[in-house]
Amino acid sequence: MMKIAGLAYVVAETTDLDRWKKYAEGVLGMMTTASPDGGLYVRMDERQFRFAIQAGARDAYAVSGWEVSCQADFAHALTVLEQAGVEVVLGNADLCRHRCAQQVAGFSDPSGNRHELVWGFRSDFVHFASPVGVSGFVTGNIGMGHAVLPAPVFEQTVDFVTQVMGFGLSDIFNFRPGPPDSPSLPIHFFHCNNGRHHSLALAGFPVPSGCVHVMVEVEGMPEVGRALDRMYAHQVKQTATLGQHTNDKVTSFYMQSPSNFDIEYGYGGEVVDWSQHITHEFTRVSLWGHDFSIGQKAPTDEKA
Repeated sequence: MMKIAGLAYVVAETTDLDRWKKYAEGVLGMMTTASPDGGLYVRMDERQFRFAIQAGARDAYAVSGWEVSCQADFAHALTVLEQAGVEVVLGNADLCRHRCAQQVAGFSDPSGNRHELVWGFRSDFVHFASPVGVSGFVTGNIGMGHAVLPAPVFEQTVDFVTQVMGFGLSDIFNFRPGPPDSPSLPIHFFHCNNGRHHSLALAGFPVPSGCVHVMVEVEGMPEVGRALDRMYAHQVKQTATLGQHTNDKVTSFYMQSPSNFDIEYGYGGEVVDWSQHITHEFTRVSLWGHDFSIGQKAPTDEKA
């Protein structure tokens, strides 16, 4: 199995780069610079980027970027993928330059989600200075956050991320979008080689944008509140109210990104000692709050 160290970056497509720039700076509180391919780098720490935004014909999620610690782990991962019969595309010099990495390998899981494996990031270590005063984001050796991806081919995709990509199962949730006796849809949460409760989750249903949400974490609860205010001020669509999750203990709210997947903006994620963790099924998403029904309301019903 692979030895994935964390979620390194995500790649998204957009029909409006300027809208993404304003959202990243004015709402998320992140830095932006132009990328070599004419797109946008969105920066939340000393890395050159954590979101790579590409100009395209659609507004959607494109790629999850996973890092390994060294070249040996990268070579091992390629062997694992080859033995599993997975088609792998090694990135050329241009792609490595765009991803600011020594090597890049792209592949897809059984549900069609696109992944990239990288090692050896290049960074100028410029001090992160949020344009709206965010003190900092929680990244480092636990990665940039987590991504929740659609997995309509659920069992095969779970097998792939655990048996090939090397993720461990953290927790299970069975989502019922209808009445209590309606069929449930599985959402499984997975960790890699760090203490973040989950770096990846798989949802057993299709999602038009290619991603349910990406979570980013700030260093204090006041930063969450200020981001909530900025969301209202910029008239960004809110998709869940403030609340605290049962599994990873994150206190957060959700809003729609310009690429149509949600951003969970939160604080207080649990760092887990996996030798002491007991996997369980939880039956409530949140200890309090997180009303997701507001995301279904018409724009005229939203707070501006």
